[in-house]
Amino acid sequence: MAQHEKFYLNGTWQLKKADETLLCPVEIPGSVLSGLTEHGLLEDPFYRMNEYPTRELLKNDFIFSREFELKKEEGRVYALCCDGIDTVADIFINGMLIKHVDNMHLRYRILCTNVLKNGTNNITVKIHSAIAYVNEHVPAAGKEIHYTACGAMEGNQYIRKAHSMFGWDWGPQLPDMGIWRDIFIDSYEKAELSDLHIRQEHIDGKVFLSAETKVMLPEKAQDGEIAEAEYLVLPQSAESNARILKESVGNNDSTLAENADNLEVKITLQTPDGKQISFSDGKCLVEDPKLWWPNGYGAQPLYTVRAELFLGGEFLDAKELRIGLRTLTVSQEKDAWGEEFAFCINGVKIFAKGADYIPEDCIYSKITPERIYELLDTAVACHFNCIRIWGGGYYPADVFYDYCDEHGLIVWQDFMYACNVYELTEKLRESIIEETKDNAGRLRHHASLGLWCGNNEMESAWDHWGGFNDHSDTLKQDYLTMFEELIPEALKSEDDVTFYWPSSPSSGGNFKDPDSDDVGDRHYWDVWHGEKPFSDYENYYFRFCSEFGFQSFPCKKTIDTFTLPKDRNIFSEVMESHQKNGSANAKILHYIAENFLYPKDFESLIYISQVLQAIAIKSGVEHWRRNRGRCMGAIYWQLNDNWPVASWASIDYFGRWKALQYFSRHFYADVLGSLKVSADAVYTPYLQNETMQEVSSDVTVFVKNMRGEVLFETSQRTECAPLSVEAMEPVSLKEVIEGRESEVFVEAVFTHSDGTVSRQVEMPKPYKHMQIEKAEITFDAKREGNLLTLQLKSDVPAFFVSVESDVDLVWSDNFMHLTGKEPYEITAILPECVEGMPKIWVRSLCDSWVTDYSQA
Repeated sequence: MAQHEKFYLNGTWQLKKADETLLCPVEIPGSVLSGLTEHGLLEDPFYRMNEYPTRELLKNDFIFSREFELKKEEGRVYALCCDGIDTVADIFINGMLIKHVDNMHLRYRILCTNVLKNGTNNITVKIHSAIAYVNEHVPAAGKEIHYTACGAMEGNQYIRKAHSMFGWDWGPQLPDMGIWRDIFIDSYEKAELSDLHIRQEHIDGKVFLSAETKVMLPEKAQDGEIAEAEYLVLPQSAESNARILKESVGNNDSTLAENADNLEVKITLQTPDGKQISFSDGKCLVEDPKLWWPNGYGAQPLYTVRAELFLGGEFLDAKELRIGLRTLTVSQEKDAWGEEFAFCINGVKIFAKGADYIPEDCIYSKITPERIYELLDTAVACHFNCIRIWGGGYYPADVFYDYCDEHGLIVWQDFMYACNVYELTEKLRESIIEETKDNAGRLRHHASLGLWCGNNEMESAWDHWGGFNDHSDTLKQDYLTMFEELIPEALKSEDDVTFYWPSSPSSGGNFKDPDSDDVGDRHYWDVWHGEKPFSDYENYYFRFCSEFGFQSFPCKKTIDTFTLPKDRNIFSEVMESHQKNGSANAKILHYIAENFLYPKDFESLIYISQVLQAIAIKSGVEHWRRNRGRCMGAIYWQLNDNWPVASWASIDYFGRWKALQYFSRHFYADVLGSLKVSADAVYTPYLQNETMQEVSSDVTVFVKNMRGEVLFETSQRTECAPLSVEAMEPVSLKEVIEGRESEVFVEAVFTHSDGTVSRQVEMPKPYKHMQIEKAEITFDAKREGNLLTLQLKSDVPAFFVSVESDVDLVWSDNFMHLTGKEPYEITAILPECVEGMPKIWVRSLCDSWVTDYSQA
C-alpha cells in the first residue's frame, strides 16, 4: 500500500427510515429525495403541489448505510473524511459512534483507526430531521427570535444548513437530508501533507512566491488509541523542521520527532508553458510573470504549485494547487462623491458585470460539474467578469472555482448567513470559527477569489427593517460579534490577503449608514418591490450595486413540467405555489399595465413578463455603466433557479434562457453604445469602453415611422480611452417627433472599432400607446452539420422578436428588434441527438395582444 491513500465510499448505499424499514438503494453522493425519486417511491416534489407532502416526509429521521471491504494494515492511520453531511447526523463504524456532526458547510476528518477491521466493515449515518431539529430548539431568555425571511420556515437560523433549503422567496421548503459530497477513508503510514499555503508579492514587475506547508503526524493518545497532530513544516529546510517539530511535538510519542532531521518538503512551480521552477527555502521568484486577468481584460494563465513530502529520501505524499499571479482587492479611495468601491486587479480598477448565484437545485447531489459548467459558460458568453455567491445557499464545489479561475470570473463570496437573526451560543461560536477556517483554507488559493462577505442584508436589516430591528440588544451585539469579530479573526488566520466586507449592503460595518449611496455597496429594490418605474434607476448613482432585480415567469416549456393545462393561469393554486414572493404575480401585472397592452393569452403573458424583466435590468445596468467611475459594479439578482418557478432568474431551472439573459449579452458587452433620454426629446449617445484598448465608434441616430421609413438621421463619431465612458453630442429630436409621438421611434446604431455593433431602440411613449403595426416575419432556416442558421425578415418594424423551437436552443441573439428591410441572421448549435430540422416559430410584441388584425 502507498504511504498515502484514499478509499472512496461513494456508490450504492441503503436508505432506511429511522425504524429500520428498508426503502431503497441510494447513490452517494445523494440524499433522501434523490434516492426516493430515482426509485419511484416519491412523486416529483416539483410537480404541481407535491412540495407540501414531501416536506412532511422530511420530518422523519433517515439512515444511510453500506458495507465495504478494507485491507487494514498495522501502523497506519485511518480517518473517515466527510466532505458534506447534510446536516445533523450520528456516524457509526461497526456499530460504534465515532462522531456527531451538525454543520452542512463543514468538512469533517474523523479518526477511525481503532474501530476499523481488516475485511468487512459497516458504516451507518443516521441523519436527523432538520425540521424537527429547529422546532426543538429553545432560545435563551432574552434571545427569542420572531423574524423569518420571506418564504422560509421558522427556525432555519438554528442550524448550519443552507437556509434556502427551508424555502426562500424563490424556492420551496424542502430541507433534504443526505451525504451530498464525497465520503472516503484517508490512510497514511508515516505522515501526510495536510496544508499548502501560497502567498505572492508583486514588486517591480516580478512575483515572489512563498510557501508554507503543514504535515499530519501519527501520535499515541493517553488511552492508547491512535491520534494525530498537525505541525508546520518549512519547505526544504531540514534544520528548521527539526527544531520546529521537536519543540511542538515535545514529549508526545511521535515516530517523526526523532526523525525530524530527515523530513523534507520539495516544492516546484510549473509555469503555463510547462517550465519548472524550484522553491528554495520555501521561496520562489518568477522573473517574467504571466498575470491573471478577469474575463475581457486579458488572459487567465494558471501556474501549478506542487509540494512533495519526503522522510529520509522516501516519498510520502504530495499536494498540488493551481494559482494565478495577480493582485486583487477592493479599492475604497475617497473621491468627489464619497468613497469608491471597485475591484482593483493588478492595479486596474474594473467595472464589475455579473449576477447573483444561488444553488442550481434543491437536491444538492444533482448539482453536477456539467450543470456548473453550463451555467458558467453562459456567464462568460454574456461578458460577465464577476459572480456573487449569495449567502443563503452553500459554498460551491472546487470545480466551480476552478472554472472561474480558468475563465476569468471574479468571485464575490458570501459566507453562508442571510436575512436572519442569529442567537450566538457557544456551540455556534465554535462552528462559525471552524466553518470560516475550513472554507477559507479550501478556497484562498483561487485566482478568482476577489472578496469575502460576512452575510447578506443583515446589517441593513438590523439598521431599519421593521420586524427585524426590534429584537433584543443582546442579539444585536451577537451580530457584531459574529461578523465584525469572529469571522474576520478566523478568516485572517487562514487568508490574510483577500478583502473582507462585513455585510452586503454595507458602508463598512458597525451599522454606519449601511444603505449609503456614496460609500460601499448597495442593494436596490424600489423598482420591483416598490413598484417604481424603470426610469427610477436613473435617480441613483450607487458606488456598486450588488443586488437589484425584476421578476418574470419561466419559459412555457418549463411551466408545462409542473402544471396540468387547467393550472395554466397565473392565479391558479399551482402557479401561485410556484411563486414564493407573495403578491409578485400582481406586481408583474402592474408593470404590464404601466408599459404594455394586456396580453391576449397565457403564453403571451409569459412572453411579456420576460420582456419586462429584460428592459428593467437593462435600464439599470446601462445607467450605471454610463456613470463608470462613480459606480463600479452592477450585479443583478439573480442568475439561476433551484426549481421551476416564477422568479428573478435570467435562466430558468432547466437552463432555458429568458429574455434577460439574451439582453445581458448586449448590456454587458465590453464595448457598449447606449442612449440617455432626457426631457424635451434630447437623446445623448454614450460609448462605454470596458477594455484595455482605445476604441472608436460611429453612431447613427434615426427617427423611423412604424413602416420603417427613415424620417431623420444624423451621424457622429467618437473615440473612447480604455476603461472609460464618453458622452457624445446630444441630439435634439423634439421638432421631428412632436405631434407624432405614438407613430415614430428612435433608433441608434453604434458600429465599434472592435467589430461589434450596439443597437438601441427607444419609444417616445410607453409601448402600450404606440401605434405598432402588425409585423409579418418570415425566416429562412439552414442546417450545416450541427450549426443552425436563421435569417429573419419583417415587412414592418417588429419589436422584441422571440425565436422559439421544439428543441432547447441557445441563439446567438433573441428578443431583438427588426427595424430594417435587410435580413437579420442568428445562429444556434443543435444537440448531437437532433436529426433533421427542428420546428421553429417566431413571435413579436404585436402578436401578444391582437388575435385578428383585420378587426383591429
